[in-house]
Amino acid sequence: MPNSFRIALCLWLLAATVSLRAQAQDSSPATADLAVTFIAERSLKANTTENFWMQGGSAEAGFHLMHGVGIAANYTGTHGSSIGDTGVPLTLSVLSFGPRYRWHRDSRISVYGEGLFGVARGTNSVFPATSGTTSSANSFALELNAGLDYRLTSHLALRALDAGYLRTTLPNATNNEQNTLRLGAGIVLRF
Repeated sequence: MPNSFRIALCLWLLAATVSLRAQAQDSSPATADLAVTFIAERSLKANTTENFWMQGGSAEAGFHLMHGVGIAANYTGTHGSSIGDTGVPLTLSVLSFGPRYRWHRDSRISVYGEGLFGVARGTNSVFPATSGTTSSANSFALELNAGLDYRLTSHLALRALDAGYLRTTLPNATNNEQNTLRLGAGIVLRF
């Protein structure tokens, strides 16, 4: 297990512990949610011939702290069979966590925004290295996400829209920056 993954996991567990303590002190009922979504990602490059799509899924756990403020942890895995015109595949896994704000948490329609950070791991591809190339690489990841949940029952909601921006810094022999538009939809279990 990579050290960056272990560090991100430890920080997430610490944040979850703080969340549970804060919920115990808040007078409103404790709530948590687990969302499972289908994700499609579009790379954002200046040269449109290098843009490509990746598809996959995401699992996100959210914890309400108080007054709409909470934390979220997200794991996303996507795959693309060809990066642009190169024919080289890419599998991307992102583990991130951070603050979330949810408007109208107890209403039928609820909107949220979150800023998450963590680690990205690219595998099954070609990355430049000091001595040639390697098939995997790790980098910092930053996500800015927003979404809309439509409550079906007290414990089930439809994530009608999950939209976001993902920035990673995997090695790529040019500027080591990747910017991605992320779109998805799925279901949410509320506890």
